[in-house]
Amino acid sequence: MSLRLFTSESVTEGHPDKIADQLSDAILDQILLQDPRARVAAEVLVTTGMALISGEITTDAYVEIPAIVRQTLIDIGYVHPDFGIDGNTCAVLTTIDQQALDIAQGVDTGGAGDQGMMYGYATDETESLMPAPITLAHDLTHRLASLRKSGELPWARPDGKAQVSMAYDGDRPVRVDTVVVSVQHDPDVEQEDLKEEITQKVILASIPEEFLDPDACTFHINPTGRFVVGGPHGDTGLTGRKIMVDSYGGIGRHGGGAFSGKDATKVDRSGAYAARWAAKNMVAAGAARRFEIQIAYAIGVAVPVAVYVDTFGTGIRPDDELAAVVKEVFDFRPRAIIEGLGMESPIFLPTATYGHFGRDPRRLMVGGEEGREVELFNWEKTDRVEELRDHLAL
Repeated sequence: MSLRLFTSESVTEGHPDKIADQLSDAILDQILLQDPRARVAAEVLVTTGMALISGEITTDAYVEIPAIVRQTLIDIGYVHPDFGIDGNTCAVLTTIDQQALDIAQGVDTGGAGDQGMMYGYATDETESLMPAPITLAHDLTHRLASLRKSGELPWARPDGKAQVSMAYDGDRPVRVDTVVVSVQHDPDVEQEDLKEEITQKVILASIPEEFLDPDACTFHINPTGRFVVGGPHGDTGLTGRKIMVDSYGGIGRHGGGAFSGKDATKVDRSGAYAARWAAKNMVAAGAARRFEIQIAYAIGVAVPVAVYVDTFGTGIRPDDELAAVVKEVFDFRPRAIIEGLGMESPIFLPTATYGHFGRDPRRLMVGGEEGREVELFNWEKTDRVEELRDHLAL
């Protein structure tokens, strides 16, 4: 059997770039809570002891950005200067402008907030219709963070990464070949104890037995031998620098636009979410085993300039016919996406960690005791399957 290896990575919520993504989306959500039609493009840089917030925001709302930054850092687990940044004491600098009027005049009429192309992807190789390597990598980092927060890994600090190399037979995942896990830790933990706990409590507990033969799989755990200096002290973090972690782990193409900190008039975000919605429903409907869609926009224009489909030879109809069906069933105009997926609600902070796709749709109360319930990850619903099957005569 000739096997090929494909690798995807994930990072924990304490990774510097993910800190920046979460701060961007926390600011966005707090603004949307008061002003659902706000225009937000919040960019963050985090480094040792400091967070810099910049961008363009047009809103009637007032939010205390330093307070949002500090609470988000504390929630992640950055509560001591030794970790790289301390939410209780760090500096918070802000430099905010309004959205340019030249852009706003096109968006106000329902047009796209920018030009560009967005991709959506789905595959039947996992229950979530996501690629297996990125799914397993997210499982590893999410478990790593959960065990840290529960106290089961008392030596663990917030920063961390995981990487999974999956062996494929054709386009089917067969087994995990290599796992890499790096976790920031207290200086006094013994490396052998750390490796044993990560092996037993994280790797073996996260990867399904059918994909893992411990005798045939290579584990690299903290391969440099020490990871005490981490977080923003180890590396500067920037919003939007983990776009493969956020999407499909490198399987499937990417238009290059980041998601976090952007309200849904920015098609970098809404277009990519709608593309995943369409791709997942097409695979769930049985139209293809693998489905990728590209949606291209012109700034200020509502209707996409092009929709392209690639099923990699797995489609039940020619790709151009499937593209025509997608365009018939899904409305890719920005305003239609926003209304269809409830994207004027404060739903974005949970997307900033462990991937924007492959998550279970759920409900969340926002705004405190007098708040309201919102729906998260609506783009993961397979709510157009029957309509698609009707169009495909399935």
